Amino acid sequence: MINQKDNSKTSQKKSNAIYVLPNLITTAAMLCGFLAILTALDAYYGSHSGDTTQTFTQAAILVFVAMIFDGLDGRVARMTNSSSAFGEQYDSLSDLISFGIAPALIIYLWALKEGHFVNLIGGISLGGISWFVAYLYLACAALRLARFNVQIGSVDKRFFVGMPSPTAAAIVVGFVWFGESLQLSGPLKDYGALFLTLYSGLMMVTNIKFFSFKDIHFQNPVPFFVWVLVVITLSILLVCIVRFPGEAIFLVLFGYGLSGPIYAILRHRKRDQLKSEKSQRQAHKEGINGTDAEESTDNVETDTVETDNKN
Repeated sequence: MINQKDNSKTSQKKSNAIYVLPNLITTAAMLCGFLAILTALDAYYGSHSGDTTQTFTQAAILVFVAMIFDGLDGRVARMTNSSSAFGEQYDSLSDLISFGIAPALIIYLWALKEGHFVNLIGGISLGGISWFVAYLYLACAALRLARFNVQIGSVDKRFFVGMPSPTAAAIVVGFVWFGESLQLSGPLKDYGALFLTLYSGLMMVTNIKFFSFKDIHFQNPVPFFVWVLVVITLSILLVCIVRFPGEAIFLVLFGYGLSGPIYAILRHRKRDQLKSEKSQRQAHKEGINGTDAEESTDNVETDTVETDNKN
């Protein structure tokens, strides 16, 4: 009984504990998100006044820096045995700013706010859809983070249920970086931003599974041919990121964003195929049993007739 009380006190103390190092990294991530918001505001109003010192590319890069800090805080907490319930909740609030509010505001100011959205059927203006899509993304990010908190420890670690909020944010601001690099304008910029914001937001609240890559064990040996492929792939990717950072990063992240629905479709087709094969095997088995039963009945009838003839 005493040990149980001591364990409960220890767990309660750990859940209420505030550790400096991981929470400091979380604060750095939140700071990057806040600076991204300020930079986007300066870039928008500066572009109208002729001041180009702040750009939307800088705002997008700050969100990516926040992603790096967000990936570090959890790992540092686990390495230093300083995980706590306070840290989990603080991390979610930081993520809502860096990967919810910041991307929604950046994409809104960069493309959605001044986008000319016209319904192709009837030519009806859809100007109000721009702020609604930005808000929808923010609401989906908040729902995704809340669901993640209540599902901790109860889901398969190999997959994320729904697109992770940092990935969704990276796709949205990655398109901003991509568009600034290629100087996109017109309908391609407007409708591309509208589609990607809507897609990323909705993917966060679906039950579609995305690979987490947490089951990859780098300490395991691999064949030499596999290692050669890894080196070649990483080299090509690194060169592309160095030469064309905005384009390469966006395309890689968008490919990951499409992997979830593609994997879901393949799983669904595989499941239907297995069901079809199972039903066919069952029908074949029932057909064989029915044939055996008919043959047994015929044999019994034949034996009966032969017995009657003998009598």
